[in-house]
Amino acid sequence: MRRGVFQASGRIMVAGLCLLGLLPTMAMAQPLPSVNLGFTSFLDGGPPAGPGLYFQEYVQYYTAGTFRSQQGKKLSVPGSIDAWVSLNQLIYQSDQPILGGAKWGVDLIVPLVSLNSHPAGNEQLTTHSGLGDLLIGPFIQWDPIMGANGPIFMQRIEFQVLAPTGAYDKRQFLNAGSNFWSLDPYWAGTVFIMPEWTASWRLHYLWNGKNNDPFVALKAARTQAGQATHLNFASEYELLPKQLRVGLNGYYLKQFTNAEIDGHGVPDSREQVLGIGPGVLYSFSQNDHLFFNAYFETQAENRPEGSRFNVRWTHHF
Repeated sequence: MRRGVFQASGRIMVAGLCLLGLLPTMAMAQPLPSVNLGFTSFLDGGPPAGPGLYFQEYVQYYTAGTFRSQQGKKLSVPGSIDAWVSLNQLIYQSDQPILGGAKWGVDLIVPLVSLNSHPAGNEQLTTHSGLGDLLIGPFIQWDPIMGANGPIFMQRIEFQVLAPTGAYDKRQFLNAGSNFWSLDPYWAGTVFIMPEWTASWRLHYLWNGKNNDPFVALKAARTQAGQATHLNFASEYELLPKQLRVGLNGYYLKQFTNAEIDGHGVPDSREQVLGIGPGVLYSFSQNDHLFFNAYFETQAENRPEGSRFNVRWTHHF
């Protein structure tokens, strides 16, 4: 099943540190844009009902009261941050064969974001809401490889583009949009270890363009976020045939180049995080599915460390 990418994690890191009164070197660089951390999980290598038109609605809540440095050390930042993200996604997969058994498709996501920062007394200090950056991605979905007892493997590749269409104001710490283009292609697959037990992944490579109107406190003409990889992974078991699956899900993000300010690399500006937790998939029918996934973060660097809770509804028309 398709994903929904957007996530307020990168901009929350800068907003939380700045608004809570701590602005170390790591926050004085362009953070990564919002990406798919935990929005997708079980059976990700293929659609649940074959070709056609799909709608998916995602609602994710993220909360964090711990902030980590480049070395993973806990920073003494009073207060907490949280975010609500809603993704509205349309997916069309054709039934037209190309490339020997593959079928083309296109994916469109419109996000709505609400970001909040709270000081130590839990009194709300800053809130920013608005449209996030539009995501569009052409993809190729291969037909499942079948065995004697059903599917063995299914996979998809997608060339995702994040367009800087979201709400952005360089005078504000909190922004729903990133104000720069990003490319975030991925490969998703699902292996059927047995008919009831599967393992899935979605592996991304993230490249970011330049922000030519960065946050005013940086006093820079342009900034550029670093390059990164991020991975969603999950494994689940079918408890009730064609109805209930339960399992574990997770994500991992690793930035491998420094952010830049006016063409110069910023030391100690790379982000990292690992999140793991339980998940449930309930299928009302072949055309309607409800996911619930929880994630508890660890190994964070240059970003908050908190918890995510994600609900997703998938409908095939």
